[in-house]
Amino acid sequence: MPRNNSEGEILTIKEVADYLKVTERTIYRLAGAKKIPAFKVGGTWRFSRSDIESWIKRQSVSSPERAASKASNKGDRK
Repeated sequence: MPRNNSEGEILTIKEVADYLKVTERTIYRLAGAKKIPAFKVGGTWRFSRSDIESWIKRQSVSSPERAASKASNKGDRK
């Protein structure tokens, strides 16, 4: 039975790369380093769309905190 929403959808490396507008190599690197939620099926990387969307939200939320932290650390250097 086909689903109308993207919940439970499984994506390939190419689909994730297109979705995030980065190269496939970047996705391979992130997946291999466990910096993006992924799993392997028969030696091939796969991604849950809902996990990727949650990961994006976490990246967006933490980015301002990282930027503020880096900015405050620059002021400490002499």
